[in-house]
Amino acid sequence: MRDFEFSDTLQRLPEQFFAKLVKKSHALKKQGHDVINLGQGNPDLPTPQHIVEELKTAADNPKFHRYSPFQGYRFLKEAIAEFYKREYGVEVDPQKEVAILFGAKTGLVEISQCLLNPGDYALLPDPGYPDYMSGIALANAESTLMPLREENGFLPDYKELDESELERAKLMFLNYPNNPTAGVADKAFFDETVALAKKHNICVVHDFAYGAIGLEGEKPQSFLQSEGAKEIGVEMYTLSKTYNMAGWRVGFAIGNPSVIKAIDLIQDHLYVSLFGAVQQAAAKALLGDQTPGHELVDTYKSRRDAFINSCHKIGWNVPPSKGSFFVWAPVPKGYTSEEFADLLLEKAHVVVAPGNGFGDCGEGYLRVGLLDSEERLQEAVERIGRLGIDFE
Repeated sequence: MRDFEFSDTLQRLPEQFFAKLVKKSHALKKQGHDVINLGQGNPDLPTPQHIVEELKTAADNPKFHRYSPFQGYRFLKEAIAEFYKREYGVEVDPQKEVAILFGAKTGLVEISQCLLNPGDYALLPDPGYPDYMSGIALANAESTLMPLREENGFLPDYKELDESELERAKLMFLNYPNNPTAGVADKAFFDETVALAKKHNICVVHDFAYGAIGLEGEKPQSFLQSEGAKEIGVEMYTLSKTYNMAGWRVGFAIGNPSVIKAIDLIQDHLYVSLFGAVQQAAAKALLGDQTPGHELVDTYKSRRDAFINSCHKIGWNVPPSKGSFFVWAPVPKGYTSEEFADLLLEKAHVVVAPGNGFGDCGEGYLRVGLLDSEERLQEAVERIGRLGIDFE
């Protein structure tokens, strides 16, 4: 069988980090081991039933059996605008300032192809979500990394960027609550970001995937709540985490009209929007009963506390997460992130994500997903404790 050579574009793509984790986990499961997989960001609980029922009803509507409007149904865009007004006090034009996405991941990859030319630069958080790099690679663009350090609350310090780096940057990616560090950002930080972006003509893309998951009793801040944010950027939101709808692939971009227009344009050439019944169910999620979402945050907080307390019992000083459903755990001395992750996989049959998979500044940490029951999270720590590791 002849092998055809991949295009230069495909060959520029980085290795799919999470696919590698899945492969390692599956190999152990095939050998008959009980594997506790805390390495991915895949919600483990079901979509709230009222959303599922809405999909079932909508699927019977013959209108939705035809192609959807290329840029999505107006009713979903209006629901998104109402959701942002209710949750964040932010007003948007549903027709000009909202784009429907096939999950936020799609938008985070597409945005580089929309706004960057070969050789252009984007500012990326380090550590950060690996697919930011994927989009930049597809655009044949370049990146400058912004270190996220514990001593700075895992926020970038813009003073570390010199004037030339800021002047050549066309895009900046941010993500709070943060994956993988579980850090959060406040309004003052976003205000500073808006001022910087205006001065240097940078488009800000705020990945708000974990926007509903604040673990310290405070609602996470939307980037668009800062004055002038819509002038210089967009926020990307997904229903995957807020409503346990990861497999439904529904997200949206909201903000600057020119960026929304660019996203709509590229998607006109790639897709014919989402199945209309899924869009109707998504509108129901945004406008319907929000109680399940609040209960979900309580569940993650309870899981976090159970996991952290168990870690402390074995001498592992893991700090409590402030947002997202991750824990950013320090690696004990004598190990690299990957070495320690491999040890936990091979000896304890616990899957975690090594921090260096998210960037050089992730070295020295593991990302742990709080995506199993409290009992299984505690069991994972007990297994690790039995390895006799010195965490001092």
